[in-house]
Amino acid sequence: MVDLTNPIYTDANKAREHLEALHWPEGPVCPHCGNTDQARIKKMEGKSLRPGVYQCNECRKPFSVTVGTVFEDSKIALNKWVLATHLMASSKKGISAHQLHRMLGVTYKTAWFMAHRIRLAMEPTETPPLGSGGGTVEVDETFIGRLEGQPKKRRGGTTTYKNTVFALVERGGSARLFHVEGTTAGELIPIIRANVAPGAVVFSDEGRWYKPLGQHFTHEVVNHSKKEYVRGDVHTNTVEGFFGTFKRGMKGVYQHCAEKHLHRYLAEFNFRYNNRIALGVNDKERADRILKGADGKRLTYRRIDEARV
Repeated sequence: MVDLTNPIYTDANKAREHLEALHWPEGPVCPHCGNTDQARIKKMEGKSLRPGVYQCNECRKPFSVTVGTVFEDSKIALNKWVLATHLMASSKKGISAHQLHRMLGVTYKTAWFMAHRIRLAMEPTETPPLGSGGGTVEVDETFIGRLEGQPKKRRGGTTTYKNTVFALVERGGSARLFHVEGTTAGELIPIIRANVAPGAVVFSDEGRWYKPLGQHFTHEVVNHSKKEYVRGDVHTNTVEGFFGTFKRGMKGVYQHCAEKHLHRYLAEFNFRYNNRIALGVNDKERADRILKGADGKRLTYRRIDEARV
């Protein structure tokens, strides 16, 4: 639940101070030249200046905490950005742009763009290998949506040309989702080798594209076609459970996702899973991690085109 009495959600200045505390725990840092000498950074004051503007005496450029972040050049009050971030962080299956539009009091177009910027802030800066120290990684694939430019139906009424999403989930750890061209060994094995640590144990179903895994990892298979789902500790229930949440969010909340934006939705579901309660991260900490992750990332409306989701 969001505590709407918290001033960071209602007061733009309190929201800015919250961002400053997260991004500058030891005082302002110039985003232009990297100056951290507090004696060479001056807080600008005056009736004609908005709060939170600083002057760097090294490069002579003004800046605020939003410069160089996904919030830069936004006309939306910072408290609405902070609230939107908390809502997206705490909604297990996501929150639609329509819901953000109603709760924030902004237009749907603005809410849609804000959500995409926040998803960019969710993208990780580091991706350490999964399964380090002999851990277990489960892999599986699923199909959602429809490829752009393809017909909705084929003869017989069966939906076809769906987007393929591939997942790697470390038991008790992190997950990684990828939008891939298809289910072939040439497509999937390189992704597994690039993201799974040597010495890890990999569990999969009986898909023929997983057969080469035995050349690189200890590989165990559950044969779903023969009604085998668990054999001792060999199963893919973890990754299938993750897919369950992902698909309920994509179908029940977002409903229509353009193919070109799919990678950002994958980053969103990755982030929430990798910063979940089971790993000791509560809603507030999750939201603060997104706000901190906004640094060094920019997304303009022109870059994401005119599509709507």
